[in-house]
Amino acid sequence: MKRLISPTAITLGVMLLYAAIVLAQNNGDPLAFAVLGTKFSQGVPGGTAGYDGQFAYQIALSPARAAPFIDVPAYRYQRILYPMLARWLAMGNPALIPWSLIALNLLAIGAGTWATARILSALGVSRWFALGYGLYGGQFLVLCTDLNESLAQALVQLAALAWLKKRFGWMALLFALAALAKETTLIFAAAFGLYFLWKRNWRAAGMLVLAGVPFAAWQLFLWRWLGAFGVGSGGEGATPFSVIPLGGWLWMAGVSVTAFALVSLVVVPLSIFPALAGLWLGVRSLSAKLVHPFVLALLLNSAVILFLPASTFREPAAMVRLTQGLAASMLLFGGLIKSRRVLLYSQLWILSAALVVNGVAPV
Repeated sequence: MKRLISPTAITLGVMLLYAAIVLAQNNGDPLAFAVLGTKFSQGVPGGTAGYDGQFAYQIALSPARAAPFIDVPAYRYQRILYPMLARWLAMGNPALIPWSLIALNLLAIGAGTWATARILSALGVSRWFALGYGLYGGQFLVLCTDLNESLAQALVQLAALAWLKKRFGWMALLFALAALAKETTLIFAAAFGLYFLWKRNWRAAGMLVLAGVPFAAWQLFLWRWLGAFGVGSGGEGATPFSVIPLGGWLWMAGVSVTAFALVSLVVVPLSIFPALAGLWLGVRSLSAKLVHPFVLALLLNSAVILFLPASTFREPAAMVRLTQGLAASMLLFGGLIKSRRVLLYSQLWILSAALVVNGVAPV
């Protein structure tokens, strides 16, 4: 019986219950998870905007003809893996695609939690700390809005596990797939690449370079097809990345002090403070000559938070999503150095689920 009770089982149980609640609140309609807006799905000027999951749904529904129903086609199409896997899982049946999008995210959350638990056990710490990964608020948000992040991060966790087991071919393949799920996973690939270069492991570094070829090829295809590369700072209404650390966050204070204060209640404890702590921990570790992929991943994910655009900082749901990489890397770092304090701190991210359940999610 004890073997059946695990972080993965508990995470999946909670997520299934949450999905059931969302379905019940929407009269059993799985399409409600896509959060369709009339502005894009029906072409109504000034209509409702909906949310990002609607674009994954449109691509899954009609991969070659979804562009007219998408805000920034190249940007959305670059995250091709999730909608195409959902289409494959639904065998191309339009009625099943809303269900397959949900099922795929449940599988991804379970797989990512399982891989995280295995990594923590291999590092010599309790697998139960993996609940900080599985029950992170971003997982709830992704599940109820048909987003890409859970699949992308699960592939990263599986890639890290493959590396620990010295299965470098699998590691490279999983990183290649993760990049096609969401481009931000390249941060983790870069961390591993820097580590391999530091260790002069040219073979592993070369495999990671090859892992980036499908992503680069897909970007070129998007440019030829849609006239633009996919990589950017966001969809419609996105502002550029900030060149000043935390400039995107501070910019809001000049627009509205009230809005700045309200947003700060979420982003400071959720993202900004952990990012600053991650930078300090990462630099301290490197200065102590602890060079490891998990250290570098923490350092890079922390640094990225500081330069996010104002359009991301002003949207709490976006910050919950984008902080997932930082939360995962902090957890792996805590396992690496066997710091109970860092591991326990990582569990506090579970509290971010309350933000989603209580209204951050646009559903």
